Amino acid sequence: MSALRDALRDLPDAVFADLLESDDEYVLLVDLPGATPETTEVLFEDGRIAIEGRREKSTPEGFQYVRENRPLFLDAELPLPPDADGDAAGAEMDRGVLEVVLPKRTEGGSRRIPVDGSDGDGEDDAGTTDDQAAA
Repeated sequence: MSALRDALRDLPDAVFADLLESDDEYVLLVDLPGATPETTEVLFEDGRIAIEGRREKSTPEGFQYVRENRPLFLDAELPLPPDADGDAAGAEMDRGVLEVVLPKRTEGGSRRIPVDGSDGDGEDDAGTTDDQAAA
């Protein structure tokens, strides 16, 4: 998980993020003031989670920005802990706070892979004998 912690430290100073861990899951909280579910995208791919968020910018009529301290965009790619199950992840946004829930794998990241082929009795999975298949 240290790679994820390091990646969170490397986020821009204006981005606040917290990482929580329980026995069953990780929860990543990212403050994205002004962003909405429609302007935020979370993508899981190759053991990494990508977060893209933007806030809409509007000014009252007759005003213009003189100085702005908040970024308009967040584009971050974060490595997931090895036991995080990105396929089962979920995300929710409430009042500009993105919450990404990453369940932990219960099987240690392994799964049984079935082996197809003959079971030694001369028949394949379709019930065809070796002699019938050769004919």
